[in-house]
Amino acid sequence: MSFSNYGRLRTQVRFLQRQFLQDGDLPFTDVLSERTVEQALKALNVAWLDRVYSPLVTLWVFLGQILSQDHSCRAAVARLIAHRVSQGLSPCSAETGAYCQARKRLPEKFYSDVARKTGQALDDKSDARWLWKGRRVLAYDGSTLSMPDTPENQKAYPQPPQQQPGLGFPLMRIAAFFSLSCGAVLDLAMCSNSGKGHSELGMLRQLWDFLRSGDVVLADRYMCAWHEIFLMKQRGIDSVTRLHHCRTADFRRGKRLGKGDHIVQWRRPGRIRSIDWQDLKSLPEQLMIRETRVEVQQPGFRSQNIIVVTTLLDAEEVTASDLADLYRARWNAELDFRSLKQTMQMDILRCKTPELVRKEIWTHILAYNLIRTILAQAASKHDIEPRTISFKGAVQTLEAFQPLLAMHGDRSREYRLHLYNKLLDAVATHRVADRPDRFEPRQRKRRQKKYDRMMKPRNVLKREMLKRLT
Repeated sequence: MSFSNYGRLRTQVRFLQRQFLQDGDLPFTDVLSERTVEQALKALNVAWLDRVYSPLVTLWVFLGQILSQDHSCRAAVARLIAHRVSQGLSPCSAETGAYCQARKRLPEKFYSDVARKTGQALDDKSDARWLWKGRRVLAYDGSTLSMPDTPENQKAYPQPPQQQPGLGFPLMRIAAFFSLSCGAVLDLAMCSNSGKGHSELGMLRQLWDFLRSGDVVLADRYMCAWHEIFLMKQRGIDSVTRLHHCRTADFRRGKRLGKGDHIVQWRRPGRIRSIDWQDLKSLPEQLMIRETRVEVQQPGFRSQNIIVVTTLLDAEEVTASDLADLYRARWNAELDFRSLKQTMQMDILRCKTPELVRKEIWTHILAYNLIRTILAQAASKHDIEPRTISFKGAVQTLEAFQPLLAMHGDRSREYRLHLYNKLLDAVATHRVADRPDRFEPRQRKRRQKKYDRMMKPRNVLKREMLKRLT
């Protein structure tokens, strides 16, 4: 990719880095490195005119739009105007058309490459004390997202078939790998809500190429599938899941390791839809699996007994208590999705075309990983674990500090480091309380407003209203 002014490119990269504490002498300052951004820009292989909305300015405005409570394009452009005026530059137009066109011009691969590399770089540089028994644990889970009801979105991501046309919204299914140590999103897959291969298990096969030997995959009971467990074990990757509801455990069988803990042989299924018959016959007939019963005695938990399934067979290295604690940590994936969908407002997307919807998701992932980087910096400075710091508190603190970083970021390095340290101190103050005896009823207190549900398409209702008026 060619630029008319390479020096200006480096200035914009450094400005973007300063907004997320990616320069100076702090740890993890090379997560969003200049090389990562340059490689993503060169991969575009297009000439970009030197205008107000250059690729990095567009990315910075998009990130600000994601992090702000007001997700509108008008507010995003207004923040850019305020920044240009503070830097002594002429203000750009307040119309949003140029900004929206700039987002469209940037390819989806640019957003996805920067988001993936940022998350993976943060995970690679995590403190060894944050690992589980010295091993990298990746939590895998899926969710769904809604988006505006446009013909383009409906075609790419149809609404559930149970809903009548015009009454539902396009629905996308996503699945992601989260780092258990630092919470970063390492990779993410997207597909429509229904269809062949459009499941969390199908998306797992698309994502597991980046897994390394020695990793531990932590997932819910839907991932308890013989073929997938075997393929991961074949590559040196262990898995920890919950027993699928279609299987039963008989602790009278197999090699006994302790009370409610044994190793059994799972027979190869007679049919696996994802492979043909010849490949199925080439697989081994048996797979060694460890089943461990965990009793849940804490009030408020739905399940009283769960059975954890794993390929970690050494009972001395990994005890039954270790497995119970590790599987409970799987709930962090649910909390991470809550941070993405509620704290960062990704549950209902705003873009009106499938390509822009995917770009919006990747920008959310990039912003999420950059905030996780700030959490890791605060945890490293105060000698605590990143998971003990409030994600929402970090978002609120960063949003409060960003105008100050943008205005005074060009001052001396000592002053920037002073700002960074004050920000990290404020972030580390908001700790997530460990309340093991806390329990709450799974009920809502606040009542919903008494509006009728829309049971007909909007255009039909409008015609009926006009008829009543005439």
